[in-house]
Amino acid sequence: MSDFNFYFGLGWEHIMSWDALDHLLFIAALAAIYLLKDWKQVLILVTAFTIGHSLTLALSVLDVIRFPSNWVEFLIPCTIVITAISNLFQKQFTPKSIRINYFLALFFGLIHGLGFANTIRFMLAKDQSLGMGLFGFNVGLEVGQIVVVGTLLLITQALISSFRINRREWVIFLSAAIFSLALKMSLERLPI
Repeated sequence: MSDFNFYFGLGWEHIMSWDALDHLLFIAALAAIYLLKDWKQVLILVTAFTIGHSLTLALSVLDVIRFPSNWVEFLIPCTIVITAISNLFQKQFTPKSIRINYFLALFFGLIHGLGFANTIRFMLAKDQSLGMGLFGFNVGLEVGQIVVVGTLLLITQALISSFRINRREWVIFLSAAIFSLALKMSLERLPI
């Protein structure tokens, strides 16, 4: 159980740390178009991201795939930019119109998983319980993401319900802010 707790803490810190701003921005970009009543859809969305993240993390730890870290660090904010741009084109927030977010979450989760792979590869490779370590990390990551998304959904609900802010305007404001930060990160990490 101590292995699980240790890796759970790593997963939690991976999302809750300011060093994980890119991760927080991506989760915020994914959730920006949802309301509190959509919490089940958002939970599936976050889980899709965790599955993608977990898959490349596991393949990297097992040394099946390797990708140059400078490219991964560049691609991560690019995924945020694309997700934020996708939000800007949403005019109706119907389940059919926002279905692309599930694809973005899963596919871009694969890229994000590579970002932490080099760090955790050495810890998990030395550990006897690879499965429990990955499981603990992913549960910590998932719980952290749920807390972040829950907080964002509550803020969105308060702004739209209590302050009568237009939903589309809120999505545009939040997505544009996320886009700006992610674009800056992308340009700073350009692997030239």
